[in-house]
Amino acid sequence: MGSAQRPVSAEHLMFEAARIPAFITGSEAVMEAVKRANVDMAIAYPITPQSESMHLVGDLYADGYLKDYYRAENEFAVMAAIHGAALGGGRVFTATSGPGTLRAMEMFPVWAGSRQPVVCAFMCRGVSLPPSIQPENIEMSMLLDTGMLMLHAEDGQDFFDMILKAYAIAEKPDVHLPVGIFADGFFVTHTRDTVMLPPDDIKLEQYDPGKSPVPVFDMETPPMRITRDPLLNKSNFISYAANASWHQEVLAAAERSRKYINRYLGGLLEVQNPDARIFIAASGTAVSQGREALKILLREGCDAGLIKIKSIRPFPTEEIEEATKGADLIVVPEFNAGGWLAREIKAAINENKRVVAGPRVFGGMSIPSELIVNEVHQALAKRKTHMS
Repeated sequence: MGSAQRPVSAEHLMFEAARIPAFITGSEAVMEAVKRANVDMAIAYPITPQSESMHLVGDLYADGYLKDYYRAENEFAVMAAIHGAALGGGRVFTATSGPGTLRAMEMFPVWAGSRQPVVCAFMCRGVSLPPSIQPENIEMSMLLDTGMLMLHAEDGQDFFDMILKAYAIAEKPDVHLPVGIFADGFFVTHTRDTVMLPPDDIKLEQYDPGKSPVPVFDMETPPMRITRDPLLNKSNFISYAANASWHQEVLAAAERSRKYINRYLGGLLEVQNPDARIFIAASGTAVSQGREALKILLREGCDAGLIKIKSIRPFPTEEIEEATKGADLIVVPEFNAGGWLAREIKAAINENKRVVAGPRVFGGMSIPSELIVNEVHQALAKRKTHMS
């Protein structure tokens, strides 16, 4: 029961406490993270494949791990209400997927603009082009410039750790921004895997809204801060200046999060075989497929390596540039039609003709490791033809 839990520091919970293995789904990993996060309030609305995770969070409420929980009338209502709970000084959690993300889109820059440390899990799925409930992460490309921090989980272990660590990152006074933790739906949410869990009788220390860089919504202490809309009723000059300066502060806060992501996640990316000439660069579940493809390439004698990108916002621009400075080829497998990660990498590095945007699959298809290997071989063959 929640009342039996002992508050501990984030460092103890995440790095020092002994862990034991649990064979659980990604949805259960979400529940286990929230159980230890000392969350005040969660608000839910069902949408596949997110529904099970928030159902399990509701069970946590019944067992006393949360102060409040309810089901709202739609996804926009969820995100608006969770925003209100955060404005009131609560530690909050919610989740959504695909079309739910799009229906709630207006609220995400509102979270960031009001500097609220909301933690939201996104179990990515197809959107209506045509309708699909199957795993793909095109919705991530639509959130890149909302102001939220974005972490992409490879598996259930990442999903558990990133949700807990998101609170430690988001609530730092010099950050205080929303964090989205993304996982590829079904591939992670409905797959069982071994996840190492700390004891469930400890939890994060309570959130202290007094350390917030913006005033907490308080009906008892005037003047009550509601929104910055009154600025829009004055001159255009005041409106422009206020909006521009605050927008820059939101972007600066995201940049300040880098040191905490490095601290809690061990870096914005991970590199395997750093001196390789050929890299597979991926995020989310595509990393796991990349690992299998790398094994094949190494058996074939290819000088290959792997880059796992954990943080999408802020994007590891300098780290990518450093990791790929000696590379001849960078292949970027993705679970979406648009190739948003390849575009981000191309924008981050010099000589971006080295980047191959693919293979890409969507609509619920998997990426066989052989498909990635073939992409490498085709790119090398094309390069050899051009050189000759």
